[in-house]
Amino acid sequence: MNDPSVHFSSNSVEWATPDAFFQTMNDEYRFDLDVCATTENHKADQFFSPEDDGLAQEWAPHRCWMNPPYGREIKRWMKKAYSESLKGALVVCLVPARTDTAWFQDYAMRGEITFLRGRLKFGGSKNSAPFPSAVVVFKPCPLSDGRNKK
Repeated sequence: MNDPSVHFSSNSVEWATPDAFFQTMNDEYRFDLDVCATTENHKADQFFSPEDDGLAQEWAPHRCWMNPPYGREIKRWMKKAYSESLKGALVVCLVPARTDTAWFQDYAMRGEITFLRGRLKFGGSKNSAPFPSAVVVFKPCPLSDGRNKK
């Protein structure tokens, strides 16, 4: 997919994070890991590329930014984000506000959700996205099996 226009159309599952929007999020959360990125679009110095397979990596105890692919695999990314928060990761997710979907009901609803006003312009697009967006924050949770006890 070398044609950048595909990244801003409904034909792609990849929607590059808008720089100004990310900077606002980073000012608040201070990310040290982008869990779902490419060499060209990563937002943190440390990142997992498709070759690294972020779904197979440990994210805790990092402060993670996640803008996952918006296709069917989003459910796997949201499940991973939630499970990594249970291990001590902070995970902030930029996702489409698809409140009727199973992944949104099963995972996003477990986090703190902020619905964004208006529609984002992803990457260098001149047009707004054809869908609303939300930020879902999974805060780190201490392990409940006694491993954190002194």
